[in-house]
Amino acid sequence: MRKVFLPRDMAELWSAMADEPAARVYAGGTDLLVAMRAGTVVAPALICLERLAELQGVREEGEEIWLGAATTHAALLSNPLVGRHLPLLVQALRTLGSPPIRNMGTIGGNICTASPAGDTLPPLYVLAAEVELQSPGGRRRLPLRDFIAGPGQTRLETGEILTGVRVRKPVDANCHRFEKIGQRQALACCIVSMAALLTVTPAGVVASIRLAWGSVGPTVMEAPAAEAALTGSFMTRENLHRAAVFVRQAVAPIDDIRASAAYRREVAGNLLLRLLPG
Repeated sequence: MRKVFLPRDMAELWSAMADEPAARVYAGGTDLLVAMRAGTVVAPALICLERLAELQGVREEGEEIWLGAATTHAALLSNPLVGRHLPLLVQALRTLGSPPIRNMGTIGGNICTASPAGDTLPPLYVLAAEVELQSPGGRRRLPLRDFIAGPGQTRLETGEILTGVRVRKPVDANCHRFEKIGQRQALACCIVSMAALLTVTPAGVVASIRLAWGSVGPTVMEAPAAEAALTGSFMTRENLHRAAVFVRQAVAPIDDIRASAAYRREVAGNLLLRLLPG
C-alpha cells in the first residue's frame, strides 16, 4: 500500500521528504493523480501540501502580490487583491477546467506541471512573475521563465518545493487580455492561448507591450520582434497583421490530436487581432 503524508507544518514536511525521498509532492493533485491512474507516473509515496498554512493565501507586499503555491484557482478568483491588481490572471483562471477542478487545483500545481498548455503560464510570463522556492537549507527566487525548463520539466532541486509566486503590480498597463482557443467553449484543453499586457496612450499608440503564447512550443513562447514592431505604433489592423508575421516565425508548435502545427501557427498570429478595441 502506498504511503500518504499530510504534514501540518514545514517541519513535518521536511521530515517526510527526508524519510521518503522518492515521494511525489502535490497539493490539489488534479494532474498528478490522473497521470498515476494512467500509469505515466509512478509514486511510491505521496506528500500532500494542502494543510500547510504557509503555502496558502494572497498577500500584498508593497509593489508585489504574493500568491501561495497551494492556493486553489477558485480562491484566487474570489480574492479581491487578485481581482484588483491581476485582471489578466483572473481572465485565464476563468477558462481553466471546470468548477470542481478550480476548487481543487492550485496555482503552484499548474506551474510545476509545466505543461505548454497550462492556462496560468502565459499571463504569469507577461507579468514577469517570479517563483519562490524553499528547502531546509533556505529560500531562493527565480524568474518563472527560467524555472520552467521544458514540457513537464522544472528546475526544482532535490528536497525543494515551490512555496509561492511573486508578481509586481502592473500599475501602468491599461489593456489586459487573455485569449484561449479550444475545441469547445468550456472545459477545453488549450489549442492556442495568448496573454497580452499593454499600455496604450489616449491617441491609440502602443507605449509598451508584453506578449506570450501557450501550446505553441515546448514552453510558453514569446515574440520580442512582434513586441518591437508594435511598440510606438498605432493599434491598427494593419500593424497587428505585420506583427503577426513575427509571431508565426517565433512559435514552434507540433501536430497532435487537437490541432496541426500549421493551424496553431496561423492562429497564434491571428490572436493579435483580438487586441483591436471594440
